Amino acid sequence: MTTTLAPFTVELPDHRFDPRWERLPGITVDGPTLSVQPEDYFFRLESTGWRVIDWQTVTDRMLPLEESSDEALEQKALRFIEDHVRITHDPAEVLGIAWKVYSYLFRTEHLPTLDVPGITAEHLRILGEVSTLTALNKVDADGRISVVGPAWFFGDTARVVYDLDEPTVQALDEVFHGGLFNENRRIESIKAHTALGGRLVHGCQSTPSQKGGVVAAYGTPMGRFRDELAQFRDQWIQAVRSYGSTT
Repeated sequence: MTTTLAPFTVELPDHRFDPRWERLPGITVDGPTLSVQPEDYFFRLESTGWRVIDWQTVTDRMLPLEESSDEALEQKALRFIEDHVRITHDPAEVLGIAWKVYSYLFRTEHLPTLDVPGITAEHLRILGEVSTLTALNKVDADGRISVVGPAWFFGDTARVVYDLDEPTVQALDEVFHGGLFNENRRIESIKAHTALGGRLVHGCQSTPSQKGGVVAAYGTPMGRFRDELAQFRDQWIQAVRSYGSTT
């Protein structure tokens, strides 16, 4: 079932989105504000509720936590989410929280340890912007993907918006996947993504194939998530690529 959502605008402190985001349907950038027309932007919109936790609460109470021999970090994250999560119907609030999450995860102090040649602070800014829009995507508790926009497909969206060549996109994708493979960054990712009500799940099934991902609640059935993604993936990737055909 398709639902409706009013146009929304977010203004991020001390940041201006790249104006080339306007290459995607439904997005307008005006100085420090980014506006979205849902009917034009989303491929699928069947829900208007997102799970969030205030970033300050995550900063104060979740980021300092350490894993112990008695309790895994994921267990701490699950309990923290259960204690603090709420539902918001304001997508602008989701974007505001997501920007703080990804500004933290892709901060420049990571540059010396990323081990990906050629990555700069500008590339981390790109990762932060794309990931922030990706936070609007949603998987329901039964595994159905209920909200999908172009930013789901990280690599193709980055090509269209930022005029990136293939080697650069692949390098960015390696940094993105480092949140799974680098243990220190994985720990940060688990903690930070509690602000978006879950954990980051990659759509790539076995290789870094730039199929994006979503923050899903713990316990979400991954089998249905995989099957849902397989159904729409190719068609909507082609749609994203078409947005760059006139740029």
